Amino acid sequence: MSRTASTAAAAFALMAVLAAISAGATELPAAIREQLTSSTYVYIATQRKDGSFSKPAEIWFMYHDSAVWVGTPPTTWRVKRIKHRRPNAKIAVGKPDGPSFDAVGSIVKDAKVADLLFETYAKKYPDRWPGYTERFKNGMKDGSRVLVKYVPK
Repeated sequence: MSRTASTAAAAFALMAVLAAISAGATELPAAIREQLTSSTYVYIATQRKDGSFSKPAEIWFMYHDSAVWVGTPPTTWRVKRIKHRRPNAKIAVGKPDGPSFDAVGSIVKDAKVADLLFETYAKKYPDRWPGYTERFKNGMKDGSRVLVKYVPK
């Protein structure tokens, strides 16, 4: 096999692996999907260097397009671990020991989803959102907040 054919075969194999990984997202059981649409909080535990998971942290969230979305400062461990190629997380719904699932996090830049997140937060957290609106909106613009997407695996 020529070097060109060998390189092309390797590239094709890599693309197939990446496609399989991206297609690996699993659909959550109906009961968990229902809880995600009605719960106020999720609790996210992220994977440490040693493979263990952190204590679950309570966070506001939006369930959209079969994924959990959060807006968070880039200084949080959840973001640092994604940036250091440790995107695995365990997400509990409603309470720290509630129904849970494994997920993979990624940092996403999407102004339309960020706007949808803000609209969702305004409806979901009406008492507290007004005090955070500017912090979130300005933060997404200046980088002091990022949008994280967690896809079930």
